[in-house]
Amino acid sequence: MLQRKIPLFIVFLMGFLMTVQFYIPHPVSQTLYKYVLDWMNGVASMAIVLAVGSLIMHHWRRLKKPEFALYSAVTLVSLFFMAILGFFFGIREGSLFQKMFENVQIPLQATMFSLLAFYMASAAYRAFRARNLEATLLLLSAFILMIGIIPLGYYIHPRISDFALWILNVPNLAAKRGIMIGVGLGMMATSLKIILGIERNWLGG
Repeated sequence: MLQRKIPLFIVFLMGFLMTVQFYIPHPVSQTLYKYVLDWMNGVASMAIVLAVGSLIMHHWRRLKKPEFALYSAVTLVSLFFMAILGFFFGIREGSLFQKMFENVQIPLQATMFSLLAFYMASAAYRAFRARNLEATLLLLSAFILMIGIIPLGYYIHPRISDFALWILNVPNLAAKRGIMIGVGLGMMATSLKIILGIERNWLGG
């Protein structure tokens, strides 16, 4: 039981202290907050070590499976190669590590997101079918925005770009803020459940 009660007590204590320090701006609470942030940096550093170790172990096991062996080998070779470049040649501007990042990693990311654009277009085609009033409004808004942000929209009508910006800055922003408020309330509720020990899934089991 102690193995479960001690983590619950630590989470309750730290959650309570970190919440209180926002409402009691005393030098002691501010100092404690900065001290905890320093500890968080240390924990995050160890988490990176664990993540790298987990990645290596995962792909090392996949090397034994013929259908995944090539991809896992490329991942492991790339990981160790970039790590060696960073340790021995540094990561400063103009270094071999930086050149590899700019000439390999960035083009690969651009290629991946370019491919995602086709999947997004396919998903948009399926989602923007005018089956009901809401889907029709979504379709019209998307059409106006797509026309309004390209130069062709100005030649169709000079005010279509302004209307597209109004859609982004008024109804879209209002909906986004409503969603963010809902997400914030959900985060608060989940945090309170964790601090009070109601939610215990993070303990495992």
